Amino acid sequence: MANQSSPSPLYCVSFNQDNSGFAISSKDSFKIFDSTTGRLCYERAAGAFVIVEMLYSSDLLAIVGAGEQASLSPRRLCLFKTTTGSPLREMNFLTSILAVRMNKKRLVVVLLEKTFVYDLNTLVMLDTIDTVPNPKGLAAFSPSPEGCYLAVPASATKGSVLVYNVMDLQSHSEIDAHRSPLAAIALSSNGMYIATASEQGTLIRVHLVSEATKSYSFRRGTYPSTIYSLSFGPSTQLPDILIATSSSGSVHAFSLRLAINQRSKRSSSFLGSVLPDSVSDALDPAHHHVLQNAVSSGIRSYAVIRKIDKHEGTSSPSQFTSLRATVSVITYNGYFQEYTLSINNKNESLWTLEREFNLFSITAR
Repeated sequence: MANQSSPSPLYCVSFNQDNSGFAISSKDSFKIFDSTTGRLCYERAAGAFVIVEMLYSSDLLAIVGAGEQASLSPRRLCLFKTTTGSPLREMNFLTSILAVRMNKKRLVVVLLEKTFVYDLNTLVMLDTIDTVPNPKGLAAFSPSPEGCYLAVPASATKGSVLVYNVMDLQSHSEIDAHRSPLAAIALSSNGMYIATASEQGTLIRVHLVSEATKSYSFRRGTYPSTIYSLSFGPSTQLPDILIATSSSGSVHAFSLRLAINQRSKRSSSFLGSVLPDSVSDALDPAHHHVLQNAVSSGIRSYAVIRKIDKHEGTSSPSQFTSLRATVSVITYNGYFQEYTLSINNKNESLWTLEREFNLFSITAR
């Protein structure tokens, strides 16, 4: 379990588009780290920032101040070059910026009731999306040019999601995922799947983006809990694993591909054909692998799956043998943890802590 003590809490945590690097910000600086080695790649002591977004491993950052200094307004977006240590462009907005998302072609800026889409290369505004009030700045983004979608809340009273095609500049669909408002949204990197959690935090639902009405449900737990983060594993098709962190301090991994494949086989049986959708969309709890007390209860955390190594059967490509996932967890009290999650062909799992360190203690070499 990560130690509670920390010199300073984190203002923001973000991984880049392929999870090869991550950024953190504290009250007096922001830092960029290499996810694989833990090496501190860049540090700038320039005050507090609430948003530090990377563009893969390039020298371009999108940063937004916390407003604790007059020069660091939360209404100003700065596109910053780490190689020169200077702003490339600054963009001012009427209200506070709540989220920023990027890929190599698009820049998305999320405000309370509006979301702006820009061409990243020219910074020409391409579209303005009017949204319901989004005070949490919830925004999921799939960076793949072939499936580049943005997902934001579509209702302030229930868990509906607006899915918007960022390349075609048009609304793709609206998904009614939960009865209560959303707490977390994630898109797979290829834009094929979307995961959602409501403020209740007991169910996590996965939809196929192209078929907005088709859903699968995972039960995180019986009692309500705040879902802090959702993240799919890397994949060109159906991700193998979905990971979640919550206010309970646990890390939850769901064997998505295996569970859906097994459910598809059952649905073709007689029993599967007579079960109502409300029953049959619930996936087997055996595919839920929990790491208890990874973080102290109530400490906010963010987890991603950086890498997956798997062995499949020789007789059929879909035959599951074993899987090893590298899971990185960052806590907002300043700790980095890396686990290996191993799942064998009997669906038995083992979590192994590979390394843990205090992010404030790392200095540039």
